[in-house]
Amino acid sequence: MGYYRLQPRAFSPVYLTDLAGQILASPYLAINNLNRDFVATRGFSVVFTRAGLATVRRRFPFFGSYLDLALVEECNAFYLNPLLLEENSRVDPHIDRSLRSYCKTIEPPFAVSVLYVQVPTDLEGGELVLSRARRPVGRIRPEINLLVHFQGDLTHAVERMRVCGRRLSLVCEQYQLDEEQLAQIPEFVIESRAAVRRGGY
Repeated sequence: MGYYRLQPRAFSPVYLTDLAGQILASPYLAINNLNRDFVATRGFSVVFTRAGLATVRRRFPFFGSYLDLALVEECNAFYLNPLLLEENSRVDPHIDRSLRSYCKTIEPPFAVSVLYVQVPTDLEGGELVLSRARRPVGRIRPEINLLVHFQGDLTHAVERMRVCGRRLSLVCEQYQLDEEQLAQIPEFVIESRAAVRRGGY
């Protein structure tokens, strides 16, 4: 894959429109449950393993086509989250380890996949910046219907959005865990700050 790989025009416009509508209407969408690197962003997260994939499809059928295309066959645990940035939102530099709240020994994911679902036509800022050991290795300008796959151990950030509008992406961290690690990951659970019923039921 190199540091990253791009898949433009990954889905039909009809699917993308439906996906955006479903995410934005979700009762789970709220101030982000992610860490302080995610400044003024909104979203929610779905943690699952291969064994929980059928449950994800049943609970969130609109994620189905994305999962069909994006998931790496060799990976067995996943952290999926819609990520909404608006004016002045940003994501500070970090390396993903979102499953570490369940298993402290987890290393960064094998890969991270990002689909841009909505992007302002007059976008300023909001670029995805990839680096390794403080050396830039990629700068990706979001485009609607662009699917990006990058190495999970890269430091990455999203520059501050400097315009009104929505930058909506669907992000999936994909992990290759051993049996002991995998046993600590929920088969399916929803993480959200919204005042709705949460968990795997």
